[in-house]
Amino acid sequence: MEHNSKRRGDAPVYTVAEPTTLLPFLLSQVKGKSRNNVKSLLSRRLVAVDGVPVSRFDASLAPGQQVSILPASAPRADTLPFPILYEDEHLIVVNKPAKLLSVANDKEKTRTAYHMVTDYVKARRVDERIFVIHRLDRDTSGVLMFARDPETKELFQAHWNDMVTRRGYLAVVEGVPKPDRDTIRSFLVETDTHLSFSGAPGKGAKEAITSYQVVKAGNGYALLDINIETGRKNQIRVHMKEKGCPVAGDKQYGARTNPIGRLCLHANELSFTHPATGKQVTFKAKMPRDFNRVFR
Repeated sequence: MEHNSKRRGDAPVYTVAEPTTLLPFLLSQVKGKSRNNVKSLLSRRLVAVDGVPVSRFDASLAPGQQVSILPASAPRADTLPFPILYEDEHLIVVNKPAKLLSVANDKEKTRTAYHMVTDYVKARRVDERIFVIHRLDRDTSGVLMFARDPETKELFQAHWNDMVTRRGYLAVVEGVPKPDRDTIRSFLVETDTHLSFSGAPGKGAKEAITSYQVVKAGNGYALLDINIETGRKNQIRVHMKEKGCPVAGDKQYGARTNPIGRLCLHANELSFTHPATGKQVTFKAKMPRDFNRVFR
């Protein structure tokens, strides 16, 4: 049984020649390590198949797949400053914290979710890249997804409305909107100072659709479960302001209070059709604990 071996960066890479499972493949390929040593590599997630860390010793391997041994110093998911919710060879889904940019801007180039996840994947394969599919505002926390190949990125960008079935948010707003369940539709226009507002349909105006439901209320605030059918810039913030209930902490859009020192907006759920499997998948990020403090 022959297998091709090479190195990518500091990581040895072995190409699978025939169907097998991971542990026997490693035992036949990795020289100078006992069975216990190899099992330890797996338990520490220092073995990757096609760039994705794997810990199951009985994971199936197919011809052409590449198995690599990661350096012990390689960043692991638990060394990132935010959780990885899911990863495979096509996608990485993370829970972005508030006050972190999704991607670089004119002032900040490296302290971004994109840059940090890029460092994470490059530690395993130096030629690895990630691709931006969508973004969250700097002050919004929650589910953020990147593609691991240009084909996946292009597929989402071309068919976003067909593939994505839910973009769910939780928001703490000032006051309690009436009625307690509604769908807001308007056309958003952006000013020269990059603020958005609802205006008449026409050149530069983009339709925005936001549905909300009041989950609970108290202390002058309400917790809303929100779904957006369109992904316009700041659309939740604009619609809540125009409803008379701005998102707490959103001074830019009319909030008078800042109860937890951040914008109270969290992307808690993203549902879509997986581009490789065709199956419906949902990823969730729990509501930040400090949202509950507002109601105590």
